[in-house]
Amino acid sequence: MSISRTKLLQAFDSLLQPERFKDYGPNGLQVEGKAEISRIVSGVTASRALIDAAIAAQADAIFVHHGLFWRGQDGRVTGWMKQRLQLLLAHDINLFAYHLPLDAHPELGNNAQLGRVLGLVADARFGENDLGFAGPAAFADGQALADHVAQALGRPVTWVPPEGAAAQRPVCRVAWCTGGAQGYFEAAIAAGADVFITGEISEPQAHLAREMGVGFIAAGHHATERYGAPAVAAQVAGRLGLGHQFIEIDNPA
Repeated sequence: MSISRTKLLQAFDSLLQPERFKDYGPNGLQVEGKAEISRIVSGVTASRALIDAAIAAQADAIFVHHGLFWRGQDGRVTGWMKQRLQLLLAHDINLFAYHLPLDAHPELGNNAQLGRVLGLVADARFGENDLGFAGPAAFADGQALADHVAQALGRPVTWVPPEGAAAQRPVCRVAWCTGGAQGYFEAAIAAGADVFITGEISEPQAHLAREMGVGFIAAGHHATERYGAPAVAAQVAGRLGLGHQFIEIDNPA
């Protein structure tokens, strides 16, 4: 079974509502390929490795969180950009990319899906566009939560505990926001979190964690954002009768 590119785009847009977001790049169809689509490959980033894998899988479309085009980037089609575009165009593959809309979806988005993987259920949202999630938890202390996150995601995490006795207190409330959301740390503190989980950490957050009495877990940008794209693509593909395959391209970041 196949469906038109236009109808597939409408299905993604209807689900993710990109018009609600002021984003860092274009959401939706980024590269136009064949008009009829029967097989979708999903992944985190439109890297050359993912494009090669999609070609091998005979995909008509790729659905990702991190597309090719970002605000403020060099607009010349050279080097890695030329190579990726050349592969997509030569094989007539459509590229769909959704950034903040994919983070924010309340059931299928990156944050909702990370919560599912970690066994956390959000009862509040915070931050710009309500991207951050927060909810109750029950861990003996922050280290126990950090160990749980590492086991669930299958990779080491960076754990920055608060200073003094706060490091040993139970964790009753957790806030999280996937990817490079270290700038949401203060909003997470204001939301009542005992620990904040995101993908990356920058130098200031370590000091804030120690001084503010709230722990910080950096669990990997890719590792925290590898669940939303396949969840969305699988639901849309299933509803429309299309084939779907998630392809994991490992990334240590």
